[in-house]
Amino acid sequence: MSGLDATEADEARLAAVAHLYHTLFTGLILVVVSRKGAGDAARWLEAVFRHQHHEKFLSSFEKLGLSGQPHAVAAAAYHYLSNRIGGVDVEFMVECERKAWVRFPPPRWVYPGAAICGIPSEVSRAMLRGWYAQNGVSLGNPRLGFVCTGQTVDCQDGLAGYFLEHDHDLQPEARLIFRPGEVPPPFDEAAAPKLPDGQWPAGRLAKARRNYAMEYLKTGLPRLFEVFGVSDGLHLGRTAAWLIGAQLARETAAALGIERRDAQAFGALLGALAEGEGDSVHIAAEGRDVVVSRPALRLFRGIGEQPPELVDAWSGLLHGLAAGHNRALRLDMIGRPEAACADYRWRIRTD
Repeated sequence: MSGLDATEADEARLAAVAHLYHTLFTGLILVVVSRKGAGDAARWLEAVFRHQHHEKFLSSFEKLGLSGQPHAVAAAAYHYLSNRIGGVDVEFMVECERKAWVRFPPPRWVYPGAAICGIPSEVSRAMLRGWYAQNGVSLGNPRLGFVCTGQTVDCQDGLAGYFLEHDHDLQPEARLIFRPGEVPPPFDEAAAPKLPDGQWPAGRLAKARRNYAMEYLKTGLPRLFEVFGVSDGLHLGRTAAWLIGAQLARETAAALGIERRDAQAFGALLGALAEGEGDSVHIAAEGRDVVVSRPALRLFRGIGEQPPELVDAWSGLLHGLAAGHNRALRLDMIGRPEAACADYRWRIRTD
């Protein structure tokens, strides 16, 4: 990466990966909405957020030092801290031990720019059903629910609401309710929870933001195959991945300090992205071709058995990057391992 020292190059790789996967998740939502419809998109997105909640909530809850606090306050503090770590703008307000607010002001991180215009209300609600409605269940508190008072996609001034501990156990359908128009208290950042001192230096935050974006794809792609089956899952995933790769190819290359458009430069781009994702990579010239080898795909580590088409869907991102980088480039996978995170090799050639 010309012109950058080692620290700057590492920061650039992390930032490029975070932006690429952030945009890909948004693109994936839009592709499912436009190809399958709002109802199916809501069903898929609820599955994504419910799976992610069960995978991450309690373990992260402990790491953030929230045990022992009143559940409504702790749940709101969790969403405030975890999203701030991910680079998301969010507010936190406490009214009492049983009622605590969160608010995500526009622009919404997950729907940047004009993308928010393509998000139906029921798709936004599905995210809340998949995650926010599950907090009381995970904490073992059947009285804890979430009241949504506004959604940006409904032309309200941010996604807002409060965790409320009721005086009775909640039925599943009452864990999430909507009361549009209630106004949250003013946000005072000085009164909001803080990350543990000294535990989140800049380098760790950069990696956390990269992980935050990657996690949505790590969760979202397998749910495509679960909800829609292998054929549709492959089509939807690969379509979104190719489009985002092509759209962001030049921007990504510029962010990584890559100026040339030949096979060697594209190999360097794939190598930088692999390192930014936390993977080792080997790049070798074979005549006029370039071969890029990754011993593992960190993105798919620990996801359990998946159809091989899952990696085919994700690799649409690489093919889109190639198309946007130089339309004369051809990218071919050399064989295909059986496991989703095993050794992968790609050949880059020029027509």
